Amino acid sequence: MKKLFLLAFILFSVVSFSQTKKIKILSTELSTADESKYPGATLLIGKVKMSHEGATLDCQRALLYKDKNLFKAIGEVVIEQGDTIIQYSDFATYNGNTKKAKSWGNVEINDKEMTLKTDTLHFDRVNQVLHYPNGGTIRDTKNTLKSVKGTYLLRDKKFTAQSKVTVVNPENHLESDHLDYYTNTQLAYLYGPSTITNLKDSTKVYSERGFYDTNTDISYFVKNAKLFLKERTVSADSLYYDKRNGFASATNNIKVVDTVQNMVAKGNYAELYEQKDSLFIIDRAVAISVFEKDSMHVAGDKILLTGKPEKRIARIFNNVKIFKSDLQGKCDSIHTSQETGLTRMFKRPILWSKNSQITGDSIQLLTNKETNKLDSLKVLQNAFMIQQDSIHKENFNQIKGRNIYGKFEDDELRTMMVIGNAESLYFNNNDETHKLETITKEIASDIEFILENGQIAQTKYFKKSEGTTYPPSEFPSEEHKFKGFLWRGDEQPLTVEDIFVKDTTSTPPTREKKELDVVKEAKENFLKESSKKETKERKKLNLKELK
Repeated sequence: MKKLFLLAFILFSVVSFSQTKKIKILSTELSTADESKYPGATLLIGKVKMSHEGATLDCQRALLYKDKNLFKAIGEVVIEQGDTIIQYSDFATYNGNTKKAKSWGNVEINDKEMTLKTDTLHFDRVNQVLHYPNGGTIRDTKNTLKSVKGTYLLRDKKFTAQSKVTVVNPENHLESDHLDYYTNTQLAYLYGPSTITNLKDSTKVYSERGFYDTNTDISYFVKNAKLFLKERTVSADSLYYDKRNGFASATNNIKVVDTVQNMVAKGNYAELYEQKDSLFIIDRAVAISVFEKDSMHVAGDKILLTGKPEKRIARIFNNVKIFKSDLQGKCDSIHTSQETGLTRMFKRPILWSKNSQITGDSIQLLTNKETNKLDSLKVLQNAFMIQQDSIHKENFNQIKGRNIYGKFEDDELRTMMVIGNAESLYFNNNDETHKLETITKEIASDIEFILENGQIAQTKYFKKSEGTTYPPSEFPSEEHKFKGFLWRGDEQPLTVEDIFVKDTTSTPPTREKKELDVVKEAKENFLKESSKKETKERKKLNLKELK
């Protein structure tokens, strides 16, 4: 009995299931058949209406194949699926067994979120998927989307578009090869080369993978991201951009190109504020000025660029290093004005030009704004230039004075003028034997030098001068170095990569600090050597006795 009951239940279920899948004719003006022309079909003519599992179809004429559970509709076709969608077309076919429909000819479909228009549309009712293969247009309350191929998931309100995709609204124009677009939230997820163009100011954003909110105009890109502004181009591994607030942040492998000032800035994290015309870069931050024959790299912990191009100010803070093929430098911070072309170096500034080391309390570089070439150099207060002898490394040619003024030709330092309390010291070698022959010391009010390939080729003394040339054996050893001499050759960046190397200490220890360190070390050694058995008198030894 149980087996018979189970068999009867299965048969009843199968019959019921097959009945629910059959297409039903709800109304028609004429029902006929023409086996010669339409074998196996019922011809329905005039105000035809059919239904199938929650969907209805209206048309002017139809062919219903009952055995195949299939119909073909012709003229003013309307398909409705409950209260979710309504579809219009000139022609349609529908398979009741697979629940798949194909419509063509002026196809239009509407739901609560959007309107879709295309020439041919495939509708999978089981999976609630719409697909068009030959071009379509979707419109919602915000955007108009077009593509060659498209798929719309009714449950998720998700539209996947491929090949020549555009999303347009009054503010922006988006072009892409592949994206997902949600009609209920109006969010776009980009999976191929994509460009967003602002229609008001023509700024652009490019990426090959990312996210874009068409409501807030906020985008986030994670592959080959580029931001094109009027005067700058920003590229990075990842980029966040809030167009309405004019804010962008970029991460890793950042490159900012100033198309007006011919300057490039790089780093691994940056923030850009359009309305304030400011840019902030950290983490291997470097500013690169492009000259005719060479480029100058200036690196630091932080770079801040502010102002319009013609009045832009560049500030580079902490651990600043400079590299150019024939000019290197180092200081704590730098300030550059695009308006004046003046660059100022602060806190223990130093420059190396070829084999010359130049120091002073303040160093300034002036660039010719018209030619974009280095024009002149100023070393103010306690100016000091040192050249190490290429043969006898222990000897150093030295020039010092109150100020030094230099002039560049073709971006190379050619002339230098020492103004005020000028002194010079030269170690003269024999041209053939390279043996040290004489040492010359000169004192004058001002001294002018002409450089060739970084070497002093000519010297001219102004006003009253005092000079003496000594044999090496007669020159006082204590005068081999001028007061204030400090050779810093080990700090010179020799390659571009050297400018990113952090120094272990930013300033050398002062004399007072060295003395304190000696006292501290002596005290520690004294305490270690002391023992519990030492007499009270030894314990009371004054630290001064150790000096």
